[in-house]
Amino acid sequence: MHPVTNTIMRQGVPTIVNPYDLFALEEALRIKDRTGARITVLTMGPAQAEEALRKCLSLGADEAILITDKVFSGADTLATSYVLAAALKTLDARTPVDLIFTGKQTIDGDTAQVGPGIAIRLGWQLLTYVSKIRELEPAARHIVVDRRAEGGVQVLKSALPAVVTMLEGSNELRFADMPGMFRAARQEVQRWNRDSIGVELAQVGLKGSPTVVAQVFGPRPKAVKALRIDGDTLDAIAEAFVDKLFADHPHLEDAMLEHLELLGQQE
Repeated sequence: MHPVTNTIMRQGVPTIVNPYDLFALEEALRIKDRTGARITVLTMGPAQAEEALRKCLSLGADEAILITDKVFSGADTLATSYVLAAALKTLDARTPVDLIFTGKQTIDGDTAQVGPGIAIRLGWQLLTYVSKIRELEPAARHIVVDRRAEGGVQVLKSALPAVVTMLEGSNELRFADMPGMFRAARQEVQRWNRDSIGVELAQVGLKGSPTVVAQVFGPRPKAVKALRIDGDTLDAIAEAFVDKLFADHPHLEDAMLEHLELLGQQE
């Protein structure tokens, strides 16, 4: 964490694909297997995020775009969704986009806000916590999904284009094969900056992030240490445990004796 801004410092740190996004990628790859769709993977991040994009290429994505610029640093979910939505508009103008897949959330911020934020900014249909794609008809411009909801599963039908956030465990990720890894190593990863997507500087990075982290700290270690009770038999250990429990909490022994007395009277 940055000692002044209290934001995550990503420079010099190895990057991985967000695990939840891997389920989203696999679902897109399955659609590609069935329909021949084209898959573009995008991420906003520092230069080293290119390695994560190459993993996506090795698994079967067709092209990768790294949205990177120093002015994007320190972005919260509002500023991040703004940049990604601007990039997606740029991509859609070049090659029409029907579906956007994301994971349900990231493992660093855990907010689950970026996917919905993109949908709102684009004005697209939003399908969150999706566990299964039941039906996809690009020609008819609709999609049917299972959405995990409190107390059950919702079956939803939506028009395209749409933003889908996938749940963990919704599918099983494939492995990259050697041709895929060779292709990913050779393929160019496109790099877009603020000029490429036409964003306003007041809405990106720290300037465009209303979230304020006042303090970052680790949990304090507990002062009470664990107590180990030994004995030759289970009965001896249990008896020693009860004795210690009653010694530390005298009111508990009185309460249990009173409860047992009441039970005896009821019988």
